[in-house]
Amino acid sequence: MFGKPFVRELISRSAENEADRRRFLRSASVAGLGLVGAGMVGSTALATAAPAMAATSRKDSLDQHEGDDAPISDGAILNFALNLEYLEAEFYSYATTGHGLPSSMIHGTGKLGGVSGGYEVPFATPFVRGLAQEIARDEREHVAFLRAALGSAKVARPKINIKYAFTEAARAAGLVGPKEDFDPYANEDNFLLGAYIFEDVGVTAYKGAAPLISNKTYLGAAAGILSVEAYHAGSIRTLLFERGLCYDTNKISAARNFLDSKSGAPHRDQGTIRNGKVNIVPTDSNGLAFGRTPGQVLNIVYLNPDVVRHGGFFPAGVNGELNTSG
Repeated sequence: MFGKPFVRELISRSAENEADRRRFLRSASVAGLGLVGAGMVGSTALATAAPAMAATSRKDSLDQHEGDDAPISDGAILNFALNLEYLEAEFYSYATTGHGLPSSMIHGTGKLGGVSGGYEVPFATPFVRGLAQEIARDEREHVAFLRAALGSAKVARPKINIKYAFTEAARAAGLVGPKEDFDPYANEDNFLLGAYIFEDVGVTAYKGAAPLISNKTYLGAAAGILSVEAYHAGSIRTLLFERGLCYDTNKISAARNFLDSKSGAPHRDQGTIRNGKVNIVPTDSNGLAFGRTPGQVLNIVYLNPDVVRHGGFFPAGVNGELNTSG
C-alpha cells in the first residue's frame, strides 16, 4: 500500500493551503483513521473523502448562489455533506437505539437545532435489525470524521423534523391519504421505506460531487464512499422488493423526480420495479448511477421543487453556504 511520504505528497497537491493540509492530517489522526497499510482499504476511505471533495474550488454548484461566480470553498462542500450526514445519523440512531446523537457531536457554527420525532423501531427480524445497526454505525462515523476534518469551521446540527416530514413526504408520494400519517418507526416495512428515501438520495449526492474532484487518487477514495452508500441503498432496495413494497418505492421515486424536475434535467430516480422487471440497481442508459447537484438534493430534503432555503426535513434550512435548493 501507500507509504506516508506518498500520502503526504498527495495531500499537499490537493489541499488548497497549508492550513488545509495540517487540519486534514490532524483530523485523520484524531478520528483514528490510518493512512498507511491495510487501513487504506476500510476507514481511510472516509479520511480521504474530505480532501478529495475539497481538493479544488469549482463553480459547478454555484446555481445555489444565485449566479454568483465566486468559487465554492472546501469548507462549504464538506459542511453541506455534514448537514446530510446529521440527518441520516439521527434517523438511524433513533431507529436502533431510541436516542439521537450525543451533544458532543452536534455543536458548531450556525444555529443548533433540535430533532423532533424518532424512537426505537420494534424490529421483528434479526437481519433487518443488524443491517440498521450497521448503517447507523457508518453514518455516525461519517459525522465524526467530517466534524474532525472541518475543525472549528464545522457547522452545528440544524433543526431536523422527523416527526412530520416523513408524513409530508408519504402524502406527496401517495403512500398514505391526504389526512393520514406515516411513521417510519412503527414497523420494519415503514422503516425500510423511510431508509429508502435517504439512501438513494445519498448515492446521487456523492455521484454529483465527482466533478468537484481533480486528483485521481482522491477521486478513487471518493468512489469508495459512493460504493458504501450504494451498498446501503442496494440492501434496502432488495429488502423492499422481497417484501412486496416495490410499487411503494416507485411512488417515492416518482415524487423525488418531481421535486428536482424544475432543473430541466432528465429523471434521476427509479423504483425497484421497472417495465415489469426487477430494478435493484437504478442506472441511466449507459448503466451509470445517477447524480444530483447540492441544489437538487436540497429540493428533495426540503420537499419543495422551487428555489427555497428551508422546509421538509430541515424546517429552518441547513447550516453553511450551500443552503438553497434548485
